[in-house]
Amino acid sequence: MDTQRGARRRPQHAEVAITGALLCACYTGPDGAQEVTGTLTQAGSADASQGTSAGETSSGGDPSGGGTTTGGPTTDGLDTTSALTDAAGTTDALTGGVVTTGGDATTEPSGTTTGPDATTTGGDTGDGVCTDGSPGADTGQPDNHDDAAQVCARWANDLADSAYGPWCGDVASCDAGDVAAAGRTNTLRALNLYRWLADLPPVTNDPTRDAKAQECALMMHANGQLSHSPPQSWDCYSSDGASAAGSSNIASTSGFAAVGLYMQDPGNPQTIGHRRWILSNSLGPVGLGSTSSYSCMWVIGGNGNAGKPWTAWPPPGLVPHAAVAALNSTGWTVQSDGVGLNNAVVSVTENGEDRPVQVNQLLGGYGSSAAISFIPMGWSAQPDTTYSVSITGINQPIAYDVQVISCP
Repeated sequence: MDTQRGARRRPQHAEVAITGALLCACYTGPDGAQEVTGTLTQAGSADASQGTSAGETSSGGDPSGGGTTTGGPTTDGLDTTSALTDAAGTTDALTGGVVTTGGDATTEPSGTTTGPDATTTGGDTGDGVCTDGSPGADTGQPDNHDDAAQVCARWANDLADSAYGPWCGDVASCDAGDVAAAGRTNTLRALNLYRWLADLPPVTNDPTRDAKAQECALMMHANGQLSHSPPQSWDCYSSDGASAAGSSNIASTSGFAAVGLYMQDPGNPQTIGHRRWILSNSLGPVGLGSTSSYSCMWVIGGNGNAGKPWTAWPPPGLVPHAAVAALNSTGWTVQSDGVGLNNAVVSVTENGEDRPVQVNQLLGGYGSSAAISFIPMGWSAQPDTTYSVSITGINQPIAYDVQVISCP
């Protein structure tokens, strides 16, 4: 692990206020234009299939980074009764059991965001030894997409253990430490749950990328900020951590907590990039690093080859209502590496009745070469209801049914 580190000093940034956990959305798209939306940080510059970043370059692009975000709240993003406010000021009440805390925010033109309530509380030490007595359960069961009871059981099983660690690092000595095995297992299991629901193969984690992602999480924690291109003047700077920062989805919350938040993806209407990376054909292996308050998920440069012609979220077939309810403000998505979606016309119906949506073309290169989002307008997905989606105006029309189910 790289040991080159900057001196302990605090960089100066204008203060910004953001409500809700932060996921930095300030990485560079394939056209080089920087996108800064304030509440999430997605991975760096990306090629549609393989991806390039500040930390890793593939054939097809130059590496580049992004802006800086600082902020306050933490949330696990999977289930919550708290309100999460995106950069546009809209508030989406999630369903479930996550807590958000933290401050207000504004964003500078330079892409720098700072928050007075950044989640760096708890001093300069980690929160425990790197063990919790359990490696974590890798359930992945049941495995039947076609039975509602089994889908609900899988949803409950794979989200039951929400422990992120504990983390045994130390900010004062710039020791990235690690998280207990259960924390990384839990995070990977949650990630693969969403891929399973979308009929994508599971991914594994890579120890080398894990270690670099852990250095990335330490840097974010030490500085109370999120950045894909952290300067060498940062506290606890390391080249390994910077490499991971340019290749990762980044959040101001623990690793397990970030997964569901990435899937909702508030504050990123031009890309929905965090979700698309998790559902990418090319994802894997990933790198997972976390402290008690910040986390990095290495997603760029994967060698996965799922080969799906298109992937939708929520997906065709049975899907728990809790997963769909989180999308009422950020929207449903369809992404593809081969189907052109530029002229897509989307129709959503329930029992033959139209459910209007706002269709948005998303920037290419964020986990897929093409993607669209469609946001419910004046309605929200209900449990025990089937929605029929039809996408026309493209060279390969797409049609599927989303069966929203109630899970205990």
